[in-house]
Amino acid sequence: MTIQPSRGLIVLAIAAGVIAAVQSGTAAVKTRADFDKAFDFRQMHTYGWSEKPGYVMVARTPQDDPEAIQKVAEPYILDAVKAELPGRGLTAATAAPDLTVTYYLLLTIGDSSQTMGQFLPPVAQWGIPPFAPSTTWIKVIPMGSLVLDLISKGQVVWRGVGEAEIKADLNLDKRAALVREAVREILKRYPPKK
Repeated sequence: MTIQPSRGLIVLAIAAGVIAAVQSGTAAVKTRADFDKAFDFRQMHTYGWSEKPGYVMVARTPQDDPEAIQKVAEPYILDAVKAELPGRGLTAATAAPDLTVTYYLLLTIGDSSQTMGQFLPPVAQWGIPPFAPSTTWIKVIPMGSLVLDLISKGQVVWRGVGEAEIKADLNLDKRAALVREAVREILKRYPPKK
């Protein structure tokens, strides 16, 4: 006789797995990368930072101070890149680096909305009288993007981008963890697969 788990137990196990995946933030950062297809990344072994390692651009409120944000965020970005690049085949240069790294942190507001009638097909047979569209749902989303550029001889040869929703109630430790996750996910795409 085989004992089968109850349906309730299976549903509970699935729900626990979904909650664990959502809470761990596994899908929190969306990434993409682009690169120079003619560039030989196999010859790159060292990296160094640009004279100015990065830039912060903010388009949220007039009160946002990019310099203050950079003072807080930059150490986390630099440490995360320093931790990830050796695993990608690049070590810190002691002289002229093969690749120079620059980051851009972009903070903005995105939105998503729906209007009445948005999902109805435009056919007269439905018998629905024409009406003026009006917004029935809107969500304002604080968004952040981290861009990492790898530069050789003054030309960007690889660019990775990570985007995530930034919740206003995140404390500094959670924001730092989000930066580390973004860098890790972005650099998973280096070296590029041809």
